[in-house]
Order: sequence, then C-alpha cells, then structure tokens
Amino acid sequence: MKLLFAGGGTAGHIEPALAVARGWNLERPLDELIFIGTQTGLEQTLVPAAGFTLRNIPKVAISRSLSPSLLKVPFQLIAAITTTMKYLDGVDCAIGFGGYVSGPLYIAAKLKRIPFVIHEQNARPGWANRMGARLTPFAAISYPVESGALAKAELTGLPLRRDVLQAIEAAESNWKSARTKAKAKVAARYLVKASNPLIFIFGGSQGSQAINQIIESSRQYLESHDISVIHGVGRNNPLPESSDSYKALSYIDEMADLYLAADLLIARSGAVTCAEAAALSRFNLFIPLPVGNGEQALNAQALVRADRAEIIEQKNFTSEWFCANIERLLAESARRSESGDTTGVNAVDKIIAIIKQASGVQ
Repeated sequence: MKLLFAGGGTAGHIEPALAVARGWNLERPLDELIFIGTQTGLEQTLVPAAGFTLRNIPKVAISRSLSPSLLKVPFQLIAAITTTMKYLDGVDCAIGFGGYVSGPLYIAAKLKRIPFVIHEQNARPGWANRMGARLTPFAAISYPVESGALAKAELTGLPLRRDVLQAIEAAESNWKSARTKAKAKVAARYLVKASNPLIFIFGGSQGSQAINQIIESSRQYLESHDISVIHGVGRNNPLPESSDSYKALSYIDEMADLYLAADLLIARSGAVTCAEAAALSRFNLFIPLPVGNGEQALNAQALVRADRAEIIEQKNFTSEWFCANIERLLAESARRSESGDTTGVNAVDKIIAIIKQASGVQ
C-alpha cells in the first residue's frame, strides 16, 4: 500500500503528519509512505530526518492582503496540482494536514479519484482544509468546529510526537516525581540551579524576534531574582550570550523534558504547542501570533478555561509588564495541579482508523 502525506511550511503542519506516519509505519512497516512539500518549508529538514521520502511541488504563495503577487496564484496552483498528480500515481490514499502544500493535494486527489483524509490542527480552520473538506467525507479535527464542512469531522485531537507520548506514559503514575526528575535532568544538562524557579520560553519552530527582545530586556531582573530560563530563540535569530541562570538555544530537541521541568511555559499558541502544553506543562503564558486569522488565540482557549493558562496580546507584552507579573505567574503555577492532560494520547490511532476507512484497509 502507498500513502501520500502533505504537511509543510511550519512545524505545526509537519509534526502531526510525522506522528501519524510513524504510527502507520509501526503498524504496517512494508507500506510506502511519501511526503510532499516545498523547497522553502521546514519539511526539508524534518521529513528526511524522520526517515521519510520527500518530494517537492511548486509553492503556491497566497498573500493575506491585496497584492500584485495574487495574479501569479492561478499559475502557481496549476503547476502545483500538475506536479502533485504525478506523485499520486499508485497512491491508495492521501492525507493532508493543512497549509499551502495541502490545497493542491486535495484538488489533485479529487481529479484522480483517489480518497483523501484531512486533519485540521487549529481551532479556526485554514483555507486549504475548509476547501478540502468540501471534497471528501473523511476529515478529523483537533478542536470542535461550529460551522462549515469541518463541523461534521471527527474530533480526534492533535497527534502528539513520540517523545511527548513517552513522557505522558512515564509521568502518569506520579506526575510530581516526573516533574522533579525532569527538572534535575534539565538543570544538569544546562547547568542551571534545580532549586530555582524555571521558565521555558520559545516562539514556535521559527522563534520570535518580538518575544526574544522582551526577554533580553528582562534578563537583569530575572537573574537578580534567581529565576532560571531556558530560551529557544529560533535557528535564524541571533543567539544571546548565556549565563549561569539563562541558557539560549537555537533549536530544542528535548521538548518533553522541558515541558515537564518548567514551572512556567511562555510561548506562542500554535496548535502543536497548545496540545503539547496541555499534555505535559503545568502553567502557561501564551502570546498569540498577531497575524493570521486569529487561530492562535482560539487554540489557547481550552487551557485558559481549564485555568492552566493566561493570554496576553503581543502589543501588551512588554519588559515592564513581564517583570511586574513574572512572580505572580510563577505563584499561579505553584498553586496548580502537577498532572497533565492525557486526553490526546489516542489521536494518532483515531486518524489511522479514518485513513483505513478511506482506503478500504482492514
């Protein structure tokens, strides 16, 4: 059997696709799994590193505002669909996880009469999945959708990475012990004091210059109050000098350990981050990306309702606000339960079941 996955651009689209592909590969190791992406997306690194084949299609760059570049979109779309149709030869089922690379897949699969499955990560669906959901009955969502074709999709949750699932399994019997062990491990690796409050900060897969600047301006306060910080600044951003209580990293591999170890998480509220935070972190301050269709603010609402998160708009997230509120946020975290939320652990299995239904596999 042959499957084609589309999930490109950012880690928010790629990581769930990889989680499902790994799950399928464990169950059916002889099947052929192929990914499509564009030459400029993170899939160029993440997909080959995960051991899967990646094929490139032309990028369809749709501007969020009126621009002369919109005149090129029909030609880009035709080129992307044509290339995708070639990669669909011999494919039994296609699976799209949103983003620009998925739109051409849905149209190409419909034209070739190949069944396809959609998974939407965000609380507010993107244009590609809204369009695709009108072309297939096989769809899954991470959050309830109130209107449109995706309102009828199966609520599966977001597929979690293997390290997050393993951390949940290890922590379920004793969350307090798991957090203590994770903090000791992180402290030893990054040479920060395990006795200090620990804040884990990152701005998504690309990092955030806006968040980085605020943290840099607040370092003197953090160091003077014995607060340790692990800060993922992003691969393409300048790497600040580290100190005894502040460690700056271009990229973070051991995310699960840091989620468990941190007394407070400060991050963007992408779908993957919110799902992983729900599973493992204790308390969260989310700073939604101020562009897009508002999905990041919606993604965080479930954690806010569960009293495990606060949201602040980027324009209000200043060094003055941060220094005035950080100890309050740490105190809020200390009052919360040690336990994470394990409701998303079966998302991969649920999506695999939908793929089997779409492709007729028993």
